[in-house]
Formats: sequence, structure tokens, C-alpha cells
Amino acid sequence: MAEPMTDPSSTVDPASLSPREFGAGPPSAFAPPTPWRRRLQIAGWIIAAGLALLMLMIGWLAVTAPLSRSLRPIAPPSISLMSADSHLIARRGAVIDTPVTIAQLPAHVPQAFMAIEDRRFYSHWGVDPRGVARAAWHNLWSDGSSQGGSTITQQLAKGVFLSSDRTMGRKAREAMIAFWLEAWLTKDQILERYLSNVYFGDNVYGLRAASLHYFNRAPERLTIPQAAMLAGLLKAPSRLAPTSNLKGARARAALVTQAMVDAGYISQAERNALSPARLNVRETPDATTGTYFADWVLPQARDRAGAVYGEQKIDTTLDWRIQRLAEAAIRRAPLGGAQAALVAMKPDGSVVAMVGGKNYTKSSFNRAVQAKRQPGSTFKLFVYLAAFRAGMTPEDMIDDTPITTGSYRPANHGGKYRGRISLRQAFAASSNVAAVRLTQKVGVDNVIKVARDLGVTAPLTEDLSLALGTSEIPLIELAEAYAAVAAGAYPVLAHGLPPEEQGWFEKLMARQRSFGDDELAMIRDLLSSAANRGTGSAAALRTSTFGKTGTTQDSRDAIFVGYAGGLVTAVWIGNDDNSPLPGGAAGGGIPARIWRNFMSGAINETVEDAPVETQDADLVNAIANISVETGIGNVQFGVDEGGMTVNIGPAQIRLPTDQPAPPADTAPPRIAPTQPPEGEDGGP
Repeated sequence: MAEPMTDPSSTVDPASLSPREFGAGPPSAFAPPTPWRRRLQIAGWIIAAGLALLMLMIGWLAVTAPLSRSLRPIAPPSISLMSADSHLIARRGAVIDTPVTIAQLPAHVPQAFMAIEDRRFYSHWGVDPRGVARAAWHNLWSDGSSQGGSTITQQLAKGVFLSSDRTMGRKAREAMIAFWLEAWLTKDQILERYLSNVYFGDNVYGLRAASLHYFNRAPERLTIPQAAMLAGLLKAPSRLAPTSNLKGARARAALVTQAMVDAGYISQAERNALSPARLNVRETPDATTGTYFADWVLPQARDRAGAVYGEQKIDTTLDWRIQRLAEAAIRRAPLGGAQAALVAMKPDGSVVAMVGGKNYTKSSFNRAVQAKRQPGSTFKLFVYLAAFRAGMTPEDMIDDTPITTGSYRPANHGGKYRGRISLRQAFAASSNVAAVRLTQKVGVDNVIKVARDLGVTAPLTEDLSLALGTSEIPLIELAEAYAAVAAGAYPVLAHGLPPEEQGWFEKLMARQRSFGDDELAMIRDLLSSAANRGTGSAAALRTSTFGKTGTTQDSRDAIFVGYAGGLVTAVWIGNDDNSPLPGGAAGGGIPARIWRNFMSGAINETVEDAPVETQDADLVNAIANISVETGIGNVQFGVDEGGMTVNIGPAQIRLPTDQPAPPADTAPPRIAPTQPPEGEDGGP
């Protein structure tokens, strides 16, 4: 017969049950963990936390210290910028050469570096506690001299991945990266990367470059004294560079050879038999010209060269002969205390000459590229192009009379007006009021649209003063705009490096747009008129010349931009503090003469400078509105040394200076001439 089941709780002594606190909940059904199980749980948490921290550290190291970076040069490599005709323009950057391979070096070469920098290199794991302790003890008891405890691996970590600050945080990161490098690279790989990156003075980085620079021999052929001298430079490369401190470099080399004896690499007898190393410095030619151009083109050249070892030769678009002509033209100009800039390019934007100031050594500020100045009436190119887009022609008439309505009332230079004249006459005479009236008629937005189409990126004011060039624009952007007219397509982008081969998509995105045939012919007509019979006549060449003058208010800037013979050139003069130029300088004066002197040589057209007195615009050009009783209308005439040319509509009459006077019974028509133009624009 089965025994009755008993309640287990009936066997528990009620007195053994302690009262539970209110809210403590029901008693746990699980037995409390034993001490060893508890310790195991804690150990598991510690291991998990450690693994998580290790993963985070590995991730941080992979991001901040990628091994591939140790293969790159730590300083920008030397770039030699070459002109299009193979002349050296400038050399910039550090002298760097290809990395070394330990297996190909004589044993005494790496031994010299290890003896003085890290004798236990092949036995430690990136950080040498003994070396740190030795350096600390020395620094504590020394009389001021200090020792470093960093290993070669730590020096590589610092040089490639970290800054040179001396904080504890940086030292901790240095040690972590050193362990990282030791874990993934062999000792030979670490030593190779260290020797290929370390600084040796004289702007030379890496053992191969230093060996060639100081001894004119490859590192595979270095002798013990030569290797010792190079290893000794690492303590203070700039101060100990043997080209300037041979005595100090040899004294340091003696310490290195003694350290090689102490390390067991060579015997004392071998060391005593060594002679000091003798220099055989490999000279490199200095850069001589093109400095403003070099500053401008260097960032693009660096991108094209890439992060590689060794000197790179980058071909540019600069023409050595034309660059020298540009420098000479600026140097000969009577500038006084003013500055000047010149940029010349082909119609496709290839810059062949650039001068950013009178003297690069005194001021490296590139006024051809970096300066933004008001362009004055050279901006009228965009105004008249907008008018032609709107359907107007050079023969259309416009009032060259004072503006008496509205809040903006600019005046012509000298207060001279010509009545009702054609757009061609207005452009040649650089009429301010005509340009403002045109802008008002076609709309400021349309003028801005033309400027943007032709490559102007600078901010432009959205009011009528824009017509007179009150918005500041770099000189190189003005040259780009006029190059577009010369090329017959826009935009034209200035460039100093030959264009690289483009894919079909890049070609599609960079495709230029063409001017309309009539539009292009009309604006070229106006530029020819301004350069040959208008305010820019001092720039005229025998070759077909196209251009425009510009002068800002109070003669703070004077500019001439134009093209001839397949070359586009912009010239600016002014003061860096924006103060007025003396004597009321104008774009048709010194800038036009600089342009003419430079261009005549650049396009191989030999000319003599015209006497200054014959370059006054009033003498070489006169545009007038003449009222004739017979109703002929507008008459244009020009005066030169040979006589007078009169244009009446399509007909032209030439009156030489020696032509006899008309018979007495022939009465000439009565005319009421206006004053000839001053020949220059004046800004708002």
C-alpha cells in the first residue's frame, strides 16, 4: 500500500524562517552561486571587456595608422616645373628618392644607424624598457644633455603618423602604433621605411636621397665613414648638415663609429683605421624665373605627380621666351611706386606668361590671380555682348548725353559728351553714360548672364553701376573672358598644365558653347575699333589688334586687355593700398604701352615705342557727332600723322596733310563739331 505523500514544508522548522522585508518579492527558486562560479563570471566579464577594448583599439589603429601610409614619403617630394620648351621654371618641395632595401645595403649601413639610435632593434617589440630606463637615468644625473629612449619603430610611428608635440598622450599613442607596426611588419620592413623617410638636413629626406646629395653615390656603395656621418645627422640634421658644418658632422660621425665598436659591429682596430668621410655634393640647378606662375600651378602639379618618391618633372604651358619678355616689359615700365601684373594665354586658356608683381622676392602676392580689383570699362565687353544678344548692332544709336533722371547718374570722363552716337562709337570712346543706358535697356541680369557664360565667377553687383566695372574681378578672369572672344567659344578656363586625356563623359561636361556668327563679328568689330581708333590706340600693332581699356574711379586701377596674333594678354597697374595713381593714369596710357611692348616681341612683330606725346588719345583718335545742314548725319573721322580719315556711312574719304585747299568759290558745309573724347573712361 502506497505511503501517503508528505508536504515538504511540514518538515521545515518555522523558527528557522526569518521574516522577509516588505516588497522584497518571492524567494528565489535558484540556489545562490558558489564563490568559484562567481569568480568565473567576473573573469568572463573582464575578458569580454578586454576583447571589446582590443577591437576598438585595432579599429582606431587601422584608421589612424594604416600601414600603407608608412610607404609614402613624409614630406612633399621635389617637383621640377618645366616650361613648354624644356627650361626649368622652379623646383619646389623636398629632395626625396626611392626607398632602400635592407638586403641590398652593406651590413655596416644599417648597423651604423642601429648603433647610435637603437642597438636592441632586432630584440625588442617596438618599445625598449631598458632603453627608456637608461635614458631616464642619464637625463636625471646628466649636466644638461639629454638622451632619447625612443626606438626606431617609435621614431617611424612619430614621423609618419603623429605630430611632434611632447605630451604624454602623444607618447602613449606612439607606443601603441609601435606595437601595431611590430605586429604586422618584419624588422627589415620597419628599418627600410624608417631609413627611407628620416630627415638628413638640406631639405633631403631618405637615405638614398641623402647618399646621392652628400656623396654623389648610391647607398649600396656607402663606406663605413660615410654611413656613420649620415647616421650621425639624425640627432640634429639642420645644425649638423655637413654642407654648412663639416666639423660638427665629422665629430658626430666619430661618436657613431665608436658606438659601432661598443655594439660589436666593428673592432677597435677597424675603427682606428678609418678616415673621415669626404663630401662630394651633387649640385642641383636653382630655379630662376616663373615664380608667380610656379606658385599658381604648383597645387595642380602636386595632384598630378601623386605621393611618390623621387623628383618629378612636370611639364607646364609656360613659354620661357614669352615669360622673359613679360618680365622685361614690366621691369621697363615707368611705374614709380605702383605695382603691375600681366597674364598672357593662348585662346584655349594655356597660360604662357604670368607676372604677379614687380619683384617676387619683395612680395610674393600674385596680383594676376589673387588680387580682386575693379575692371573699369573692360567690363563693358559683357554689356555690349548682352546688347548684341538682345538684337542690337554696332550701327544702332544711343544717347551719349548726361543722365538726369534716377538715383544713379554717372558721368563721362572729363564731362565730355558726344550727343547721339552709334554703339561702335560709344564703345571706342568708352562712354560711361552709353554703357549704363545699354545696361538699363537689356537688364542687369542679362549682363551678369553674359559675364558668367564667359567665365567670371566673382560676385557681381546687381545694379546699374555694374556696367562701369565696379565689381572686383581677378585679372586672370578678365583674360579668360577676352580669350573666349578670341577663340569664338566659351567658357575658356586658364590652365598652367597641359590638359590630360579626358573620357567621353568629361568631354561632354566640359564642352564649350559657340558665339553666334553675327554676335562674334560685332563684338570683334567693337574691340578692333577701341584698340585701333579709340581709347586703346596706344596698344595698336600692325597685326589686327583687339582690346579694351579700363580705368577705375580716381585712377585707382588702369587696365588694358586684348589679343593679337593668337595671344591674349591682360595688363594691370595700381597700388596695393588702392590709392589713386599719380597723374590721372589711364588704361590707354602705361598699361596699353606695356601691352604693346610685350606683344610685339611675343608675336615677333618688331616695333618702336611711339613718342609719348603722340600717344595722347585726343591726337590719335577723335570721334564726333557732327550735324550737317545737308542731313548727312553721323560722321566719324580719325587724325594721324598722314592726315585725316572721314567715314560717312559706308564711304571713306582720305584727306592727306598736303592736299591743296579747295577753290574759293567752293563753300564747305557748315558744321557744329563737338569736343573730341578724352580717350579714357573714368568709372562711376
